[in-house]
Formats: sequence, structure tokens, C-alpha cells
Amino acid sequence: MANLKDIKLKILSYKKTGTVTHAMEAVSAVKMRKAQERALGGRAYAAASLSVLERLAGTADASKHSLMREGSGKTCFIVVVSDKGLAGSLNSGVIRKVEDEIRSRNLNKSDVVMIAIGRRGAEYFASRGYEVRLRRDNLADGVSEHDIRAVTDAVLAGHATGEIGAVVVGYQNFLSTFEQQPTTRQIVPITRSLMQEMIKGIRPAKGKYAPQNPEKDVAPAAYTIEPDADTVLSTLLPRLLNIAIFYSVLEGKASEHSARMVAMKSATDKAKEMAHNLTRTFNKVRQAAITREVSEITSGIEAMK
Repeated sequence: MANLKDIKLKILSYKKTGTVTHAMEAVSAVKMRKAQERALGGRAYAAASLSVLERLAGTADASKHSLMREGSGKTCFIVVVSDKGLAGSLNSGVIRKVEDEIRSRNLNKSDVVMIAIGRRGAEYFASRGYEVRLRRDNLADGVSEHDIRAVTDAVLAGHATGEIGAVVVGYQNFLSTFEQQPTTRQIVPITRSLMQEMIKGIRPAKGKYAPQNPEKDVAPAAYTIEPDADTVLSTLLPRLLNIAIFYSVLEGKASEHSARMVAMKSATDKAKEMAHNLTRTFNKVRQAAITREVSEITSGIEAMK
């Protein structure tokens, strides 16, 4: 039979765990609302920026740019995960999605360059023999577009030398508080079809952040680029590429806090359930002990008669 002291210690342990997870749930709920609003608010900006890129991708001048053509170099994967755990399958979902993408492209480890935004991704791929070219923590909730510039510069530097031929970003796409979708998108070379696919994934079909006049979103027949195509595209394309990566980080942040809040709520509920079940077990054991003692006393009295 279980010891009463041990059961009581377990009850206290579960109650303390529930208190901690409940506090973490409350903190994540506050951060989640801010991150969701920022991610959803940034969708209109990202969609508009990528729309410009999508339209330019169809022009003859843009198609000659190096970022519009796939090179023969390695494939760079930008993995956007979190630094911390306790968020369900948030990180493992992105990692599995990236691994599936590597297998579908029939790539060896020597053909892959990793850029990890988030400690968990860097540790995972480095421990498995992949080259992690750049590591960046993903702690700050107030990350800005400027903060992502180091990642974009690393991609552009590798692409300029021909070492990197294609770039794929893997992240958690935020759908709702209770649903996040691991996603991989190729962002280099920049093609019109890829931009159309990304814009379609950004813009919701309805709601506050849906396009207001989708029927007017028609590309002009031709563009006049001044002062010249090379100057404009060499400035514009890196900035639009930076926006695409920044948008992925915002989506990942909103997904992280949502997943952590849900995970901590489940942990809190489970801790309460375990404490309740152990309390019932404690009462049963205590009642059995009392009954046994009463029985022994009664038996002793009967024996003395």
C-alpha cells in the first residue's frame, strides 16, 4: 500500500507544477495577443511588397537578374524555430518539414547550408553534421526588419559567389490560436509562380486583413524602370527578400506563443487532474489505515474479554 507521506508529497508537487504552468500560460497569452496582432498586421505589408516583386518577376529586365535565376550551388535552408521548448510540436514540426524537403530534393548533407533563427534548430542540425553557416537567437518579441538583415546579407553573399544556388525558408505558418502549419517556401530564385503562391498563403480570404479590392489587383502590361533595371533591382530585390524572411519570423513568433499557451494550459489541466486523483487515493489510503487501526483496537478488546 502506498505511503501517505509519499502521496502527500506528490500532491504538493503537482500543485506547484500547476501553479508554474498556469503562470507561464498567462504570460504566453499576453505575448500571444501582441505577436498575433503584429503578424496579422504585417501580412498586408508583406503581401503588398511581394506583389511588387511578383509583378516585376514577369518582366524581361528582372528575369536577367541573378536572384531570378537558379544557380548550381548548394541549397540554403533558413530554419525559423524558437530558442525555448515547452511549446508542443512547434519546433519538431518545422524540423521534420525541412528534413522532408531535403529528402524530396535528394540532397546530401554536403549540398545543404543551414541558417538557423532559433537555438533549437541550430543545435539539432549541427549535431547531425549539417553546416550551420549562421546562428541567431530568436528571443526578442520586438524583432524588426533591420534585425533580419544579417540573415539576408549572408544569403546574398553566398548567392553572389555562386556557393548558394537556391534558398528555402522553413517556419510555422500561423493559422489560428490552436492551429499552426509547418511550411517551407523557396524564396530564391525569385519566380513569379513562387511569389503568387506565397502571396496566396499570406492573404486571408476574408476578414480585417483580407485584400479590399482584389479585382483591381491587375499587373500592368509593361514597366519603365528608371534610372535602369540593374540599379533598381539590385536595391529592390534584396529588400523584398529581407521582407519575406522577416514575415516568416513574425509568423513563427505568433505560432510560438500560441502553441506555448495551449501547451501550458494542457499541462495545468493535467496537473490539476493528477492532484485530484492523488487526493482521492490519499483519502482512501488514510481511511483504510483508520479502519485497520479501529479493527485492531476492537480485536484487542475482544481478546481481553
